[in-house]
Order: sequence, then C-alpha cells, then structure tokens
Amino acid sequence: MDLNERVAGIPPSLTLAVDAKAKAMAAAGENICGFGAGEPDFDTPEHIKEAATKALREGKTKYAPNDGIMELRVAIADKLASENKLAYKPEQVLVSNGAKHSLFNIFMALCRDGDEVVIPAPYWLSYPEMVRVAGGKPVFVKGSDGSGLKITPAALKAAITPRSKVLVLNSPSNPTGTVYARAELAALAEVAVQHGLYIVSDEIYERMVYDGVEATSVGALSPEIFKRTITVNGFSKPYAMTGWRLGYFAGPLELVKACSALQSHSTSAPNTFAQYGGIAALRGPQDCVDRMVKAFDERRQYLHRRLTALRGLTCVRPTGAFYAFPNIAGTGLASLDFAARLLEQEKVAVVPGLPFGADDHVRFSYACSLANIEEGMNRLERFVKRLA
Repeated sequence: MDLNERVAGIPPSLTLAVDAKAKAMAAAGENICGFGAGEPDFDTPEHIKEAATKALREGKTKYAPNDGIMELRVAIADKLASENKLAYKPEQVLVSNGAKHSLFNIFMALCRDGDEVVIPAPYWLSYPEMVRVAGGKPVFVKGSDGSGLKITPAALKAAITPRSKVLVLNSPSNPTGTVYARAELAALAEVAVQHGLYIVSDEIYERMVYDGVEATSVGALSPEIFKRTITVNGFSKPYAMTGWRLGYFAGPLELVKACSALQSHSTSAPNTFAQYGGIAALRGPQDCVDRMVKAFDERRQYLHRRLTALRGLTCVRPTGAFYAFPNIAGTGLASLDFAARLLEQEKVAVVPGLPFGADDHVRFSYACSLANIEEGMNRLERFVKRLA
C-alpha cells in the first residue's frame, strides 16, 4: 500500500509496547515486575469520579463545545493564574483529548516544512515524531550525566540556526526525572526569546517534585517570555486520570484559534462528562495529589538507593516526575539488549533509553507499588551480578 511517508515512518511508542508486552506476559501467568508504564497506580479520586457520574445522570452526554466546556476553561485559567502566575484568559485555553493531543495540535499549527524544533535530550519519545509528522525537523541538544541530564544556554545557542522556530522544554522531565531550577529556565528562555523562538513548555509533571524542589512555569519568568510561551498540562498524572484523556494548553490567541480549527476537523471536543470530572479535579480538594506525591517520594528514594548500589550503574538523582534514568554503560550492554535480557531472564520490564535519545540508559517508572520495586530491584541485582 502506498502510504503517506510521514505516517509510514513513525515507529510505535516503545513505552506502550513494553507495557503491553509485560501485561501480556503477566496474563499468560508470568510473574512480571513492571517498570514501564508512566501511569500512576492510584485510582482516580472519588470526588472526581462522582462529578463525572453526576454529569452522566444529568444527561451531559452530548457534544461539548469544540474548545472545551467554558466552565472548565475558566477553571484552568484560574489555576494557571493562582498556581503558575500565568495571566491567560479562558479564551486562550484549548481543552483536548490529553496533553499529548495538545502537543500534536501545537506542532501541527506551528511547524512549516523544514522548520527546526530544538529538543533537549534525553527527551520524551513522542516529541520528535510529532514534529516530523507536522513537517518540522527535530534538532537534539544533549544533556550529560555530569550536567544532571540538563542542557546549557551555550549548548542551546550553538544549536540554533536561521530555520529554528521552537524550543521544547519539559520540566519535570520524562524520562530523566530532572527539574530545571528557575535560574536555569530563565537562562534558556532568554536565549530562545533573543532568537525569536517559541517555547513549548510541557508541565504535565509539575505537581510531582521532591527534596524541596519547585517546578517553575517558564511563561511566568517575564512578559517577553510569556508572549512566546505555550503552556501544556493535563489531568492524567496529578489526578490519576490517564484513561479520561483530558489535557489542555494555553498560549497566544492566534495559535489557540488555529489549533481549535484543526481540532474541529479531527477529534472535536474531548469527552463531555470527563470534562466535569476535570472541573472537580481543579476546584476540589488537593490532598489526594499530596498523598500520591508522598508515596512516589518514598518509592523514589528507595529505587535510587538500590540503583546506585549496583556495580556498573550510575543514576542522576531524580527530583521530579516518577522516573529514574540510570546509566547502564558500565554493564557493557546497550539499552535494547539490556532491557530484552532483563525481561527474558528476570521478568523485569524497563524501557530502553534508545527512543529517548540515550542508548546508554534505561527508564524505570516508580509509579508502581513499593513491593514491586523491592522485588524488581532484587531481580535486577541478580541480573547485574551475572554480567560482571
């Protein structure tokens, strides 16, 4: 079949593939320790489920406005103003079918053929594929273990060309778990503004921070940066609403209108009653988020301690999200081989670092039980000892 080359060349998401394989093995009776999925193992809080249930009972099952229910857009704008110090109007908010959908809309609207999008590496594996489908060209700037897997302003500046149009920032980061300090973000944003780049700030993990670290919204750093920033967020991670498929972005009105038109011809508005759950998530109690973050923190500390005790592995201490990204170069294996052999020999599922732009790393998600982490680390320890 003669397919569109932009679509035919897309590899499937390896994180989803690893999770699917681990679940299939578990369903077949294998005792799998899974570290693949970036999905909280908590249930959606009751008050959110009740709000959606109430909406269903009240017959709120018809099409919603394409841009999202206005009450939800107002709640999002209020949240961005009070928590993130970002002065967006509700009209500058577009609600989509998950933050991933928001990002796809943004790249489709911003990228012309050949436009370059600067992506710090390691990166979330869907960024470059979205850019390519939109006709853009991903340009990677690599962070090293010595720099905490972050990029520097000098490295960013060196990557910018006359075709550069967008800088992607993801802090806290998937897959590394690193968080850029306010001064670090300001320095990067200043370079972007000086060179006329737009900043796509993926802040989906903003609530998952540890060790007294704060997650900073890039757009709040200055009026000049705000004008060129598109802020992306959603409900999946902080409220354990992964299956609800509800995300949003806020940005310049012209871009919101363009993305709205695109969305009107692709998916239309997100699920109507799910949006009422989103309103309850933002307007309701937040202690449910605090409890999840406290549990993630306990798991993070244990996982990092066990990983760094293993010969051949080093690991930058994650201070955000729910991932650890150890360097496995000392084992002599590249990430695909490491992950395949670990799954085959010890029934431990991790995600290779290759699709994240770091073939000398693998990703562990600690959005799973502490018991799973303890058993998985015991198995990993046996595996690594056999490699020595």
